[in-house]
Amino acid sequence: MQESGLFIRLNFGIPKAFGQLFGCFAWLTPTALLGMNDAYFMLQALAEAEKALEADEIPIGAVVVFEKQIIGRGYNQTEQLRDVTAHAEMLALTAAANHLGNKYLADCTLYVTIEPCVMCAGASYWAQLKAVVFGADEPKVGFRRHGQLLHPRTQLRGGVQAAECAALMQEFFSLKRK
Repeated sequence: MQESGLFIRLNFGIPKAFGQLFGCFAWLTPTALLGMNDAYFMLQALAEAEKALEADEIPIGAVVVFEKQIIGRGYNQTEQLRDVTAHAEMLALTAAANHLGNKYLADCTLYVTIEPCVMCAGASYWAQLKAVVFGADEPKVGFRRHGQLLHPRTQLRGGVQAAECAALMQEFFSLKRK
C-alpha cells in the first residue's frame, strides 16, 4: 500500500489489472500533487470513510484542511462510542480546533464524503469555516433541505468524487440488507 491508501482510493472503480497494465496512477503521490485540490482532499476523506466501513459504521469520512495540510480527521463512530454526536465531521472539527488551539476555523475547509446533516452544518456554522466541500448528496437528512445553515462567509461545494462517495454508502447498506 502506498502513501496511506491514496493509491488504492485513486484506483477506486478501476479494475486492478488496468492499473497494473498502464500504471495510470502510479505517479499520483502527495509530493507529486503540489497543487493539492478538492479531489485530493476528498480522497483523504474517503480513506477515513473506509475506516468507518471496516468498523461496521456508516461509511462517512471527513478531513479539515488548513494551508493545504490536514489538521483534523474523523470517521463515523456513533456505534463504537455509543454517542449520537460522533459523526465524522464533528470529530474532524474537534481535532482541528485542538490542533489550532482555537474554536474558530475561519481559514479551514471541511471535506466530507456525504452532505452534512443539520447538526454537523450547525457545528460548521459556529466554527466559521472558510468552506465545506462534500462528495455525494444526502437527500434524506442532508442540511440543504432546511435552507442555508452554514455561516454566511462559508463557501459550499458539492459533487466532488460523488460517485465514489455514493458507492461506499451503497456498499454498506447493501451488505446490511443481506
